[in-house]
Amino acid sequence: MPVDHYENFPVASFLVPAALRRPIEAIYRFARGADDIADEGDASADQRLAGLDAYRAELDRIAAGQPAQTPQFAELAEVIAGHALPIGLFSDLLDAFAQDVVKKRYADYVELLDYCRRSANPVGRLVLHLFRRTEPAHLAQSDCICTALQLINFWQDVAIDWQKDRVYLPQTDLVRFRVSQAQIAEGRWDANFAALMDFQIDRSRRLMGQGAPLVKALPGRLGWEIRLTVQGGLRILDRLALARGDVWRRRPTLGPWDWAVMAGRSLTM
Repeated sequence: MPVDHYENFPVASFLVPAALRRPIEAIYRFARGADDIADEGDASADQRLAGLDAYRAELDRIAAGQPAQTPQFAELAEVIAGHALPIGLFSDLLDAFAQDVVKKRYADYVELLDYCRRSANPVGRLVLHLFRRTEPAHLAQSDCICTALQLINFWQDVAIDWQKDRVYLPQTDLVRFRVSQAQIAEGRWDANFAALMDFQIDRSRRLMGQGAPLVKALPGRLGWEIRLTVQGGLRILDRLALARGDVWRRRPTLGPWDWAVMAGRSLTM
């Protein structure tokens, strides 16, 4: 599964039970739509924040039991009510997207993890709520997987994010490995940048390993869906490691052979 945008979580694939595909699609449309408001096009920061405020107003209507003003949110309201989904998880996503509009740098790894807690983890938790598997241990493992996927996306997209004036590599790590923002702007790969990326790859791989046992606790097809998601993230890390983090000339993508590898590895999890 590609680790890109909001395709780094299950989007109603054939492995998901048919009854849950519509709810997952509704969650996806919310997350993707809000993310696009924050990221896509040439709108000003004020316009982006206003668009996210409109999403938040719709969530407030749902929370108050009032009718939604758009078909998209009317459907989302049905999904939230029908599956007792916590509205706070949707609000967390909006907080993260709004943060993306105004915050372009992260001081350290702890600060970055806090962003991931709101930008990525809510989606995994919502999926677990749909499947009624919300034991604390499972939620914690889901958080590890979702955060790892978000971080992998950041490492994969260092060059792309720079074009949006964003640097998700923690500033403390840049200092530690003697990598400057000017070097990122120039697209200059060297031994220091390779060491920095090796460090991030290892960190993300360990985090994914902490979450991976979740696949054994989930029923049938959901377990296989998450297996492929985990293996997709790990395969991107393999590609990043092979390229020594040179995302300017060797940005990792997944092809047919990678899918075969992922499927094979999924069988042994």
